[in-house]
Amino acid sequence: MFGLVDGNNFYASCERVFNPSLRHQAVCILSNNDGCAIARSQECKDLGVRMGQPIHEVPPHIRRQLKIFSANFGLYGDLSGRVVCVLRNWFASVEIYSIDESFVTFDGVPEQQQESLARQARAQILQWVGIPCCVGIGPTKTLAKLANKLAKKTQDGVVTVLPGSQALEHYPVEDVWGVGRKLTAKLGAEGILTAADLARADPDTLRARYGVTLARTQRELQGVVCSELEEAEPDRQQIVVSRSFGQEVVALEDLQQAVSTFAQRACEKLRARSLQAGGVWVWLNTNPFKSSAAQYHPSKAFNFIGPTSDTREVLLIAQGLAKAMYRPGYHYKKAGVGLLDLTAGDVHQADLFAGIDPRSQALMNVMDKANAKFGRGTVAMASSAWQPRAVGSVRPRWAMNQKSLSPAYTTRWDQLVKAR
Repeated sequence: MFGLVDGNNFYASCERVFNPSLRHQAVCILSNNDGCAIARSQECKDLGVRMGQPIHEVPPHIRRQLKIFSANFGLYGDLSGRVVCVLRNWFASVEIYSIDESFVTFDGVPEQQQESLARQARAQILQWVGIPCCVGIGPTKTLAKLANKLAKKTQDGVVTVLPGSQALEHYPVEDVWGVGRKLTAKLGAEGILTAADLARADPDTLRARYGVTLARTQRELQGVVCSELEEAEPDRQQIVVSRSFGQEVVALEDLQQAVSTFAQRACEKLRARSLQAGGVWVWLNTNPFKSSAAQYHPSKAFNFIGPTSDTREVLLIAQGLAKAMYRPGYHYKKAGVGLLDLTAGDVHQADLFAGIDPRSQALMNVMDKANAKFGRGTVAMASSAWQPRAVGSVRPRWAMNQKSLSPAYTTRWDQLVKAR
């Protein structure tokens, strides 16, 4: 049996952990540059704020009732890791599906004890981390996901759904994991309106018209496991770091600083996964929402002679690509860096003309250890914006707007909660 543990209104719940006055308040979390609503408490949803709605489109009388926060992904990621640590104490296998969802298995747990175990884990997460969550249980991932959505509507917070359950008869097909809006309209035209209708549909017709993915969803609704638990993260094919700028950038120096900062972060992610990159990709964008402004959206890629994880090598090429693409007179709104053709870090293809510097890996290890111990940016390249925090230091022009950012309660010493 599978279980899906999902944090309720996760980002909003994270803000409430260290600020109890937000409980029962309408909490709204905004995207990068404080643009759109990306998370809402139930009270916020009840006021009619839609997912993805630009905050400036929310009527003023509604906005005045909201507790608005800039996205604090460092805090959310840290609390997510704490939830997973609790889950590993209760369940034999855990798959981190997203920042707020994890699949677990009930291996060796008798069927009559599974819901009780889920309730105990749920209670401990609330007590130790402060995040309310619900647990859906089923013989497949799809049924567990379905059960989790039903659990959110119960006081108990734990629901089990089996194949042929009456709950499937009333569950909208559009809410089935993997169906989506486009398929919903097509399936509705054929009379498939609920999860039960989808489970009973002719499998050959379903596969011929909609492909193997929907056929697997049908099989999972019937109780046939088509997707196993994946405890290890699959190997990545690329790593991308991109940001929209808080203000439009005109100067080449500002643009290169942004690209340098993104490239350094991408290299950190690369080494954290023990990978190396065979190429780098850089792109720049003007603001597509300003139709009256001149538009320019260039991108360039470059293949290294040999795979590398050395930040210095990546920066040299990334900044060169940015300079080659730069055109004066344009107002740039976004930039990004991608590392391509990723391979294992311990596999090196020899090259006749380019040797491997034995000091490279040692230097990168020192940088990573220092930043892990003392905080990101403790050791950084001078071309990036990661510099020691000093009183009166100037934020880069391209830095994100985060006017309502909550403190880093768990990841910075100077922002820890003080008990009086």
